[in-house]
Amino acid sequence: MPLFNSDFTDSPRLIDPASLAFQSLLDRLAPTDATVLIVGETGTGKEVVARYLHHHSSRRHGPFLAVNCGALTESLAEAELFGHEKGAFTGAIQAHPGWFEAAKGGTLLLDEIGELSLPMQVKLLRVLQEREITRVGSRKAVKVDVRVIAATHVDLAQAIREKRFREDLFYRLNIAIVPLPPLRQRQQDIPVLAHHFLAVYAKRLGRPARRLAADALNALLEYSWPGNIRELENTLHNAVLLSREDVIHAEQLRLAVLPDNGSSPSFGTPAETAIDAFVRHQLLQAPQQLYDRMISSLIRVALDECDNNQTQAASLLGISRHTLRTQLAHQGMIKGRRKMEGHHAISSPYSSVLTERELRIGYQKFGTLGVLKARQTLEAAFEEQNISVIWSEFPAGPQLLFALQNNEIDFGTTGEVPPLFAQASGADMVYIAWEPPAPQSVGIAVPANSDIQSVADLRGKRISVNKASNVHWLLLQLLDEAGMDAEDVKIVFTPPKYPLTSSDYHAMDAWMLWDPLLSEAELDGTLRIIASGEGRVKNHQFYLARKDYAVKQSDIMMQLVSALQNSNQYILHHEQEAADMLAGELGLSKISLQHALKRRQHRTSAMTPAVVAEQQRIADRFYALGLISRPIRVRDAVWQKE
Repeated sequence: MPLFNSDFTDSPRLIDPASLAFQSLLDRLAPTDATVLIVGETGTGKEVVARYLHHHSSRRHGPFLAVNCGALTESLAEAELFGHEKGAFTGAIQAHPGWFEAAKGGTLLLDEIGELSLPMQVKLLRVLQEREITRVGSRKAVKVDVRVIAATHVDLAQAIREKRFREDLFYRLNIAIVPLPPLRQRQQDIPVLAHHFLAVYAKRLGRPARRLAADALNALLEYSWPGNIRELENTLHNAVLLSREDVIHAEQLRLAVLPDNGSSPSFGTPAETAIDAFVRHQLLQAPQQLYDRMISSLIRVALDECDNNQTQAASLLGISRHTLRTQLAHQGMIKGRRKMEGHHAISSPYSSVLTERELRIGYQKFGTLGVLKARQTLEAAFEEQNISVIWSEFPAGPQLLFALQNNEIDFGTTGEVPPLFAQASGADMVYIAWEPPAPQSVGIAVPANSDIQSVADLRGKRISVNKASNVHWLLLQLLDEAGMDAEDVKIVFTPPKYPLTSSDYHAMDAWMLWDPLLSEAELDGTLRIIASGEGRVKNHQFYLARKDYAVKQSDIMMQLVSALQNSNQYILHHEQEAADMLAGELGLSKISLQHALKRRQHRTSAMTPAVVAEQQRIADRFYALGLISRPIRVRDAVWQKE
């Protein structure tokens, strides 16, 4: 969420007096090295404010890293923040610096710090006091040079009273506090931000310029914005996505209507207002078990309307079939699932004896699986067999493989490198199929105006890369080609992101990217590709499954491969329609997505000896470099159809 204009060339200039007041405060705090606590409601732009402080500080040429404390699991929080040594715990196959070390010389944002557990708060307090960390599995203290900015939407004073937050940590953080006013208190900024978001999403989605009608602008100004700037951004994104006209009117904004009696907002169509009135009446007249009665009624009516077809009923309700079946079990309409992989009978008032199975797919929005999900052909094919399909989105291959390894999904797709790390760490997974090489779909990019012309110019520079991904392998190849190794550059392991902010350009010198982000960056001219994977890496895509699932559910695997092949044909013959499907999901332009789709061959095939041999070559190289802990045999992890 852009907030400022000064040196943030792609950001709007805010004009509301409340915004100008806290920007003045930021300008006084930015040049110092003081710890700052940013307090504000969800969606007010706390991370953007932190980036502004970093960008206007003496640390602007160092990294800016943000970690969401609320997303850290209790078991891994310490290792994530402070790093760990090799062998510190199961799966720690090599030493790894934490967020504090990775932010050396720069700024570290601890977002949602109010969500940290009390034991972690004690350890964080010591780090802030002593300015040193101790990695998990080590006794050696390491000095850290980093400015810490904390952010929260939680009332920390109340959390202290409830014994959920340490008072001493609060005083350590509260050296300088920045209270962010909610958007409803900055009304003069709303038109500025609205026009900015309209322009951004029209460009990103490849749509003509959009403008707001007078009634739409009035509606924006009258709305209370409980979700603040994030809600405003999402509202305008949705309006650009769905609008077919150049002018957007109030009814296309999907804003909530604010009742005169001060009660909660309701969405503004007559049908929705009638629903609210009915629910309010029920709450006053017959509140007993109202929630269960409402859910039961919704399900019964939807099933009646769809002749007891669960997939159609779930679609009518706007939920997944899995969610519908969970509610059916909760309401006693079917028997709940037993915790087992095999087949079992389920009785229902709406069906005879059924055999229910489940397929949990991990996917990234771009690619064949993304199109397969968007078209919903797999669900239709599996409906008669009573197989539930559950989709889980992941930002990249390493994160998806972690979920596969931990039995959170049954099937997914990644590049060639993540499965090698997974196999080396003992993951019980198998290769099901593969997609042909797409070497142009990965590359290394620098700012368009950068002096860096080749990989050799990256010596001593900071390079952003997603660890254990295909682009990690490409980076090693590029460095080797230039007569360098990983020690000659500063590798910063970060998740993929695009578009980049002004602070990102100061924090990094180059980014390892893959499609569709690579195509988007390439076509909009903000970045320049100095090397691709062509002639260096194959950049295969592999479809993988948990071994026990593939063995027990081999028929599902074969049908899934067939569905992928059908989706390949759809993409090849309906490329523009496929790009349209993905554009809304990814928030990228259709042109970039078509460009990215053209660089893939879209031909799902069974594993071959040549492909296995190529994977083995990469595995051997990673073992020689010490990046995986033990030698592996790729052929041992290839699915054998029975």
